[in-house]
Amino acid sequence: MRHFISLCILLLSFSVTGQDLYLHCGKLVDTKAEKVLTNKTVVVSGNKIVSVKNGFVIPKSKKDSVIDLKDKTVMPGLIDMHVHIEHETNPKAYLERYTLNEADVAFNSTQYAKVTLMSGFTTVRDLGGSGVNVSLRNAINSGTVIGPRIFTAEKALATTGGHADPTNGNNRELVGNPGPKEGVVNGVEDAKKAVRQRYKNGADLIKITATGGVLSVAKSGQNPQFTLEEIKAICDTAKDYGFHVAAHAHGDEGMQRAILGGVKTIEHGTLMSDETMELMKKHDVYLVPTITAGKTVSEKAKIPGYYPEVIVGKALDIGPKIQTTFGKAYKKGVGIAFGTDAGVFIHGENGKEFAYMVEAGMPAIETLKCATVTNAMLLNMQNELGQIKEGYLADIIATNDDPTENIATMENVVFVMKSGEIYKSTAP
Repeated sequence: MRHFISLCILLLSFSVTGQDLYLHCGKLVDTKAEKVLTNKTVVVSGNKIVSVKNGFVIPKSKKDSVIDLKDKTVMPGLIDMHVHIEHETNPKAYLERYTLNEADVAFNSTQYAKVTLMSGFTTVRDLGGSGVNVSLRNAINSGTVIGPRIFTAEKALATTGGHADPTNGNNRELVGNPGPKEGVVNGVEDAKKAVRQRYKNGADLIKITATGGVLSVAKSGQNPQFTLEEIKAICDTAKDYGFHVAAHAHGDEGMQRAILGGVKTIEHGTLMSDETMELMKKHDVYLVPTITAGKTVSEKAKIPGYYPEVIVGKALDIGPKIQTTFGKAYKKGVGIAFGTDAGVFIHGENGKEFAYMVEAGMPAIETLKCATVTNAMLLNMQNELGQIKEGYLADIIATNDDPTENIATMENVVFVMKSGEIYKSTAP
């Protein structure tokens, strides 16, 4: 902590005096060209990358500073397209819905945000919480809290009893009749109102639960839960407000409705058919696999009492299939975006996803491209994030090893810079 505080003071002096940082990079991943370059200098001024030079360039001005990463592999800050930054799995999670106050959730979320950033993920897409995620995003943007850049869906949209109905499993006296304000949709007009409410609440995008889910206290993990007309209404309204739509989906029918309705990403995609894969390619829809989450829920389901009984069977059935489906979709040419579902597993372990993707058949360099260039494009940040390039935001990380030779190194990011500020360093 003392080192971090002194580092922040040092960085403040950089901005005051106009000091530039020269990063000497032994290896540098060109995520767009899918190449690993050697012996490069990245020059950072303020929050931007101002140049990338050949060789190890020595600053001409004495006030500028060199950061030695000659024995590291440097790459753009990572982007995780599926996290739940407000919570984290634990055996008391379902009880905590009734015992934690909003302030408790907020304080916990700051810790999840910090560990996510320190793991190399400088940007995340939060796909549903209580609304604390909006305040957390704002606190990070203002510099009050340390964490990644957040694009949030605020509250995910569900149908009555659906995967994101916040009252599932409640005592009947507590259930009530949630509607669009609470993110519960029944009919086209509800769908439009729910999207507009998310806009009012400060969301950056929309997330729907197109099918049943594993961790909701409900029977099915795969049945379709929105009509095509409802999904079209959501996507059309979202477009009016500048939102894209992400769709949680395990079952095939719900996926097809989501694709035809206009969503941009399918989350999980567990039981996806060949027909649906072709449909995704035709409509330029991307799969966000979340393999780590699938493996985690299937493991935790074997621990007696970790999940409510209604969840156990779903977790054991759905969880183990996600990786195989991802491998098949990748080989079919479906667009892939990197996303983990962190929160379903321990925050900060997001980097495990890379090895699982490689294990399923995707080359390591392509997994890095998914977590940078592809995700930046989906967030409409392709001119600011995802590459180490002149004019881009200075989101830069480093690992000890070259991930194209040892993908497990992505689980141990040793240097983190976000918008020109160093949050983690190997320096003594």
